[in-house]
Amino acid sequence: MIITVAAFKGGVGKSTTALHLATYFQNQADTLLIDGDLNRIALDWSNRGSLPFKVADEQQGVSLARLYEHIVIDTPARPDPDELKTLAKGCDLLVIPTTPDAIALAATLQIVDLLRNLKVKYKILLTIIPPHPNKAGEEARTTLLNAGLPVFKSGIRRLAVFQRAALEGVPVNLVKDAYSQIAWRCYTEVGKEILP
Repeated sequence: MIITVAAFKGGVGKSTTALHLATYFQNQADTLLIDGDLNRIALDWSNRGSLPFKVADEQQGVSLARLYEHIVIDTPARPDPDELKTLAKGCDLLVIPTTPDAIALAATLQIVDLLRNLKVKYKILLTIIPPHPNKAGEEARTTLLNAGLPVFKSGIRRLAVFQRAALEGVPVNLVKDAYSQIAWRCYTEVGKEILP
């Protein structure tokens, strides 16, 4: 299975999502994460610690891809329209992470508009959802669903443990923190929606 993670806005958890989906898939079968982000966040993350799957740049990924059952692709921030269309056509599912704020949602709708005429499967993932009593996550989900867009039932909560995971160079489930399992559960629920 090939999963591509793309967004038109930075700071929405794109690389964090790619990395944690790869962690989930690795529990099922050998998984490769291809870091196509120019900032090389996933490669940097892996260099700081230890990840349970292989991380490669695009050039290495081409020669390694046939060795893996699952491939997760972290794309550049704001890929150009032609690049996005190529990436979307070449994957089994395009995951579009977005925070529940107006600017990120507007950028997400731009991607959806580009994909509208393509026969590609995509799903929107709400990320960095603020805690209750803030209702931004629920309101964003309702807005997207009312627009007839595919949205993951699960969402990713705003938790500081994700920053600790990045600093330690490990997935969030390996951080010694009271919130690490809560954070990991967010991604396992998303993973189950993709690959039960």
